[in-house]
Amino acid sequence: MNEFLKQLKIQRWDDHRYYHHSRINQTLHLISAISFVVAYGVMFKDPATAALIAWLVSMTTRQSGHFFFEPRGYDEVNQATHEHKEAIKVGYNLRRKIVLLALWAAAPVLLLIDGTALGMLDAAGTTQGFLHNTGMLWFFLGVGGLLFRTVHLFFIKGVLDGLVWMSKILTDPFHDIYLYYKAPLALLRGELIEQRGTLGPVA
Repeated sequence: MNEFLKQLKIQRWDDHRYYHHSRINQTLHLISAISFVVAYGVMFKDPATAALIAWLVSMTTRQSGHFFFEPRGYDEVNQATHEHKEAIKVGYNLRRKIVLLALWAAAPVLLLIDGTALGMLDAAGTTQGFLHNTGMLWFFLGVGGLLFRTVHLFFIKGVLDGLVWMSKILTDPFHDIYLYYKAPLALLRGELIEQRGTLGPVA
């Protein structure tokens, strides 16, 4: 258990120090985290609606922060290039995220072509039904993407790393609220990049 918590702390630290310099990105992550917590609450009653919240609000804000606002030049604080950070990222780096987002965008297109999504769902005859089926496909995609990368990590890094990453992803919304609740105020003060100084290793 001690090793699990240690690795979780390391993965969280690396994610924060490498990929969350921008105060705009941090603020978007705060919005994303709050909406993810709402989606968690809705999921047990209505997974389709939870998935619509998660993908349309949580993932949109989260990933736009990474794609559009996070610096991609040489990281002077961590002494690392963007390419190095992408190569060592445990979870979904930008290239993998593009694939995941392409599948996300393809889900409603699939429903327009085949209302049953290749037999996985009952065909919907209303707009509400179409949204419900889209939400269900996105729910399956979210669960599938989490499990796929976890099992992938089992083979390339080890079972512990995979389980730690999955735990990190599932608890990130709560941790992000703790980390970034002050980011909007910093942004209002005109601080676009978090002033960190020299970052040291995790204890």
